[in-house]
Amino acid sequence: MGKDLSRINLSFPFTLSRNIGIDLGTSATLIYVKGKGIILEEPSVVACQRNSNRILEVGLKAKAMIGRTPKGIYTIRPLQYGVIADFEATAGMLRYFIKKIFTRYKFIRPTITICVPTGVTEVEKRAVSEVAYECGARSVFLIEEPVAAAIGAGLPIFEPMGNFVLDIGGGTSEVAVISLGGIVVNGITKVAGDHLNQQIAKYIKETHGLYIGELTAEDLKIELCKNNNREHNKEDYFEVRGRDRISGLPVIIKLSKEQLKDALYGSVEIIASTVKTALERTPPELVSDIINKGLIMTGGGSLLADLDKILQEQIQIPVFISREPLYCAVKGTGEALENFSKYSSVLVKTARSR
Repeated sequence: MGKDLSRINLSFPFTLSRNIGIDLGTSATLIYVKGKGIILEEPSVVACQRNSNRILEVGLKAKAMIGRTPKGIYTIRPLQYGVIADFEATAGMLRYFIKKIFTRYKFIRPTITICVPTGVTEVEKRAVSEVAYECGARSVFLIEEPVAAAIGAGLPIFEPMGNFVLDIGGGTSEVAVISLGGIVVNGITKVAGDHLNQQIAKYIKETHGLYIGELTAEDLKIELCKNNNREHNKEDYFEVRGRDRISGLPVIIKLSKEQLKDALYGSVEIIASTVKTALERTPPELVSDIINKGLIMTGGGSLLADLDKILQEQIQIPVFISREPLYCAVKGTGEALENFSKYSSVLVKTARSR
């Protein structure tokens, strides 16, 4: 679905900027360094020792352990629905990622800009900024995720016109109408990437009596997204391995693309309803702009097969998938870092709690 940035060698010699942008997502964390671009992409997963809660692995290695851990180890996604669910695990994870970037520059105290979902509480915002300060940040700025995604998609957010954006991440799907540098109307639903994984697992259990793991469900979703970008026929099949609900034995079945789409139909309807509700609340002048420009989709979930077509049918305006949708939010955060004076009005500076 995207570039494998997690395997980039971060130890090569260059002068790193002190300014970094972070898309701290429920499913993945991406980091942008000013002047260098996106240099890290890793799963937002931590593996810990059960008795001491000591962090054992972070990122890719921790994700590979999901569903495979012995009794003394557990895995956790420290962010849920775009906000911090476990402060210590999030701080440990982010500290690990920052150290991985600044391998040769241990004493750098960077300025960090982090994406946050719209509508998060002040307490949740404070938790995000405190995590960054705990990791040694000199100062911390927050930027709303739909605004960052719109910037990353190349939309003219400061113009007096409606920019209609749908960002489908791992924990939340956010829709926003942006004009003159601010959000006019927004909507959010917890139906997003992780929810889609759960629906796939539920569908396979109910229709085929097969238990599958979280990673298997995610792989099926990713394959469905990949198939959206190439020629296919309705009889494309995916091999699924799991445990039979009755016999308890390993079983392999085949699922068609159409069956997988059926599994996700209800979730897609909820996302479409969120978009329609936001559009109904949008001022008429901005609706006029949106009719001409359409809806721009960002985030990994936007690649889901036929989602753009379903949305277009329901809202009766053009729907477009942005270029490299997975990276729009972090690229937008990076653009704000590169042109700080231009985007200062959409960045919120935070202060460390005493």
